Amino acid sequence: MEVADRGEDRALSTMARMRVALGLIFVAAFHTTSCFTVPEADILGRLQNRQDWRGTVLADRTWVEARDLLKPETIVVIPLGAGAKEHGPHLNLNNDELLASYFTIRVLEQADVVVAPPIAYSFYPAFVEYPGSTHLRLETARDLLVDIVKSLAHHGPRRFYVLNTGVSTVRPLKAAQELLAAEGITLAYTDIIAAGKEACAEVEQQPEGTHADEIETSMMLFIAPWTVDMSKATKDFPHGDGPLTPDPTKGERCSRSGIYGDATLATREKGEKVCECIVKSILADIDALRASPLPAARP
Repeated sequence: MEVADRGEDRALSTMARMRVALGLIFVAAFHTTSCFTVPEADILGRLQNRQDWRGTVLADRTWVEARDLLKPETIVVIPLGAGAKEHGPHLNLNNDELLASYFTIRVLEQADVVVAPPIAYSFYPAFVEYPGSTHLRLETARDLLVDIVKSLAHHGPRRFYVLNTGVSTVRPLKAAQELLAAEGITLAYTDIIAAGKEACAEVEQQPEGTHADEIETSMMLFIAPWTVDMSKATKDFPHGDGPLTPDPTKGERCSRSGIYGDATLATREKGEKVCECIVKSILADIDALRASPLPAARP
């Protein structure tokens, strides 16, 4: 397929690097009917209005342009969302990656930031028993982020924000934060549970849960409903310690579905409230980071 002009080519490059679903890319970038049906969604309008974004996608610039973008005062955002991690029988493996892409677009709309390419692999030890799930050792996940940040900081920026959609990822993020602080680099990151807490307290009906549950499924019904199969949604409340497993003989924390919570209670309306709450929290985090003292570069 040919593109009509450089603008559309750049739009395709942007969203491809952000790894938004292929159907979304084609619909948004080429305005043609895809070979499969993509339901209407708010995200399509957001992609089509990308010319009005306040932020900049680093990957779509040349190194010469990057030289002018990467100043000491620049806030660099790094999206982090698993590209392959189980999310029950009703959500796709790239669920967290889609969440990160959506929230990144919302940030690009409203914040003067530079968005670096996303990270699709990190520390997800709880899901390795489910086929398709990927996981990095804590030290690997930490060092991957540290190396990315230091590469970019070498050219100016001293403040970074990881737009994080995971829970277990907080451990390597905190470890990376401490290492980078010793080198005069400030790293902040999303605590996704805290970010959505206010809205969850309002809409949540399940007795407990944090994974592929009522809340996460509701968010996907709002963001990308074509990725959700509610006919396969169910509920599981695994107990005990250690990683989840679909096999009751392999550990006490068994979830045959891979769900922790009740996905059957999910609705689009709940998802919209939670997503708006998280966007507000992320933008507040970025504002706080921007207002923080600019660290001095260490030799």
